[in-house]
Amino acid sequence: MTTQTGRKSRKYWSAGVTKNSNALDLEKGVFTFSDPLKVAKSLKRSADDSKRRKVSSFQSAMSMLNFYINRAGKGLPKSRLKVLEKSKDELRKLFGRGTH
Repeated sequence: MTTQTGRKSRKYWSAGVTKNSNALDLEKGVFTFSDPLKVAKSLKRSADDSKRRKVSSFQSAMSMLNFYINRAGKGLPKSRLKVLEKSKDELRKLFGRGTH
């Protein structure tokens, strides 16, 4: 995206996807929660409630979490990354899936 002066704007398409996912209605601030279980429960609730998703609830929730982690990239503090990575394990437990 560019502004009227031709410079790149600070808005990215990935932020729009996270805010306006076509498959999930995410709880506001879900990726900023400090408790991995709270993140996982929120994603699970969003995935379970969605009528627009094309894959299983587990796949949808995990995909959104991975999308956020990958899009945040190098700008994600290690402490935040640690919480989000633990959230993956919590999601697996909530859905009755084995770890890795």
